[in-house]
Amino acid sequence: MMEKPALDSNEERSWLEEGQSETQLSAVPGSDRAEPDGGDRPAWDSKIQYVLAQVGFSVGLGNVWRFPYLCHQNGGGAFMLLYIFLLLIVGVPLFFMELAAGQSIRQGSIGVWKHISPKLVGIGYSSCVVCFYVALYYNVIIAWSLFYLGNSFQYPLPWHQCPTDVTINETVKECASSSPTPYFWFRKALNITNSIDETGEFNPIMTGCLLAAWAIVSLAMIKGIKSSARVMYFSSVFPYVVLFIFLIRGLLLDGAIDGITYMFYPKLEIWGNVQVWRQAATQVFFALGLGYGSVIAYSSYNPVNNNCHRDALLVSSINFMTSVLASLVVFVVLGFRAKTIALDCVAENLGILNVMASNGSNQHWWPWFNFTDPKSVSIPEYRQWFSEYGSMVGPKITDCNLEEEMNKGVEGTGLAFIAFTEVMALFPASPFWSTLFFLMLLNLGMSTMFGTMQGILTPLMDNFSLLGRHRTLLTVFSCALGFVIGLLFTQRSGNYFVTMFDDYSATLPLVIVVIFETISVAWVYGTDRFLDDIEVMLKWRPPVVYKYLWKYVCLLAMIGLLAASLLRMVFKSPTYTAWNQTSASEMTLKYPGWALAMIVLLIVFASLPVPVGYVHSTLKNRGALSAPPQEGPGQEVHRELYTKCSSTDQAPSSEGEHSRIVFLPVGNEQYQLLSQQEEEEEEEEDTRV
Repeated sequence: MMEKPALDSNEERSWLEEGQSETQLSAVPGSDRAEPDGGDRPAWDSKIQYVLAQVGFSVGLGNVWRFPYLCHQNGGGAFMLLYIFLLLIVGVPLFFMELAAGQSIRQGSIGVWKHISPKLVGIGYSSCVVCFYVALYYNVIIAWSLFYLGNSFQYPLPWHQCPTDVTINETVKECASSSPTPYFWFRKALNITNSIDETGEFNPIMTGCLLAAWAIVSLAMIKGIKSSARVMYFSSVFPYVVLFIFLIRGLLLDGAIDGITYMFYPKLEIWGNVQVWRQAATQVFFALGLGYGSVIAYSSYNPVNNNCHRDALLVSSINFMTSVLASLVVFVVLGFRAKTIALDCVAENLGILNVMASNGSNQHWWPWFNFTDPKSVSIPEYRQWFSEYGSMVGPKITDCNLEEEMNKGVEGTGLAFIAFTEVMALFPASPFWSTLFFLMLLNLGMSTMFGTMQGILTPLMDNFSLLGRHRTLLTVFSCALGFVIGLLFTQRSGNYFVTMFDDYSATLPLVIVVIFETISVAWVYGTDRFLDDIEVMLKWRPPVVYKYLWKYVCLLAMIGLLAASLLRMVFKSPTYTAWNQTSASEMTLKYPGWALAMIVLLIVFASLPVPVGYVHSTLKNRGALSAPPQEGPGQEVHRELYTKCSSTDQAPSSEGEHSRIVFLPVGNEQYQLLSQQEEEEEEEEDTRV
């Protein structure tokens, strides 16, 4: 596309009155903003710093312990293809939309949607509330990682074997009934209760770890993006180094190829399952961090001519490739774990056969292989023998199915703090591998936490000048408040509240936020106008396909996701997984009535700012219209209306006029003041907000 000729520099400067910055896309002097001038706004030191910040925020713990599980449970390679499809038609367009909005308006989430229409200001406040929800429980996971990191500097690892009860000189019953890693997680780390109804006292060690986690976040963000961006150089890159190290080490393990084969084997029939589409769309949604306001906040610190379209494609691609890399690591490790468990099963059963043989038993179904040497017997050989004679050997001899072990999918904390810790205890030099793994989790969590907190702090500082002048105090106060409320998660039942917040506090409100964001851009502001603004920034116009993706495809996809999530909540009563100390096993329980009420309140409180903002703005406008006009110096100065004119038109002189200017500086267009008659005609024709 050919560029239009720019205005003469003298003409252009004549329109930028009273020292307003040429890079400031929308400035209204007198609005309640901390940084009225674009020149005073902080900026990234380099493009690589910005990309690392966006990647660090979007690539989080979900890429490591959520995506591999979904891939494992929903058809392997078939789920991956579905994920790529939804990423291209929904994820990338919405991600690009948020990047472009933040970069053009140069405000946080509150200011962006308030700029499009004051009635939409609630969208930004909802984003802030959800960010705060996520920050509360996300930092608890970081605290858990700190606890395990501290316990990794000993050999053997404390979860390598069951402890002994010194009073009776026997293995602790709870550990003997399960295994060392679940025992260490549920009893030593969490000291968990049997249900969410049993609150229990505070866990002092976890409380200290949570305090340390919030202190790290506060220190890293105390100077805004200038301090957090420097930390990003390490926290965003280090996880990739660890993932590649684990992948190389994992490929050398016995059973690694079995795990990879299981992961990528496609089961195309899953494409007919609506729930699989819902899970894929939800993962795309959360993987890119849509709706939090953090993407908008980070992009608002960019120069106005930054190529945000390329950034959207780059960050989305890195995010997806990270998910694939993490899945490879997870499946080679789980493949090794499954094969180790299956071989132990074979050895145990052959030991029973040896005992039977030593007692003089001689049956026609004796194995044809050398069962006195378990290491020489492969799993397929044993399973072939068991399939023929398993019904004759009695209940003590069991099947040893490698695929069945792989089918026991684990996600979230179960993957990180149970499955992975169990495998690392089997590695030579296990403390080294454990330290690496939990350092990786710590950095993944921290980089996401920085983005989440930025999604809270940036909009508040942009829209409230008092908070903007006290950035350090606001950061410290926010972290202190997060720690105090986070004590809810450090009591003995705290893990159940983490599960509640993770499952319900963010999902529905964020989907609602993104639906209103899409409506704001596509239908209120207008996709053509939005593409015009992007063309001004990028000096080229994005493909017209984005217009239809924003107006129809993305909007309908988000509404469908919201409907599917609501229906699932209605028809499937919310449940959580609890640890029963007596049986030393996990069990699924329904949330009690008060917990269900808490879930509803969390969702309502996060979604409420959207309608409240609309009603408040409507009532405020009606009050302003009904109030009699006042004369004198206190008279309200109304916003002037401007219309585009070609670069050849001469701008009218306005030296003697005192006006409140709202403008979009472009190199090839100007804005001229409408006459009263033209203004009335324009109001009648313009139906946009």
